[in-house]
Amino acid sequence: MLDVIRSILLYSWRKYDYVIFVRYLMGTAYLPSPLHRIAYYFFASIVPTSNFMFFLDVNPEEAYTRIQQARKRREMFESLEELERIRRKALFLALVGKWTVIDANKPVEDIEKEIRKLL
Repeated sequence: MLDVIRSILLYSWRKYDYVIFVRYLMGTAYLPSPLHRIAYYFFASIVPTSNFMFFLDVNPEEAYTRIQQARKRREMFESLEELERIRRKALFLALVGKWTVIDANKPVEDIEKEIRKLL
């Protein structure tokens, strides 16, 4: 919570081309149900939002493979089962919010092209 307040104080009044607050909004998917929904709506009401909010949806198997390739040590929410559970909750939040859901199982270049087209 203090990190959210700090970020809002530091960045909300400055002029930037891009502001990314996804960790505050989609990070709420890690909370137990139904607290994740309450926290999402709370943070969505205080952090900057935009008409251009993208949820990069990666299936749990691909996410797990990418995590294994990128790191030697995994965090507690990075098992295949947890990735499936968190993805369901995050996808629900994206669908009730103003997010454009993008299939991110594709190569990075293809995802970038799709985002640029939407901008």
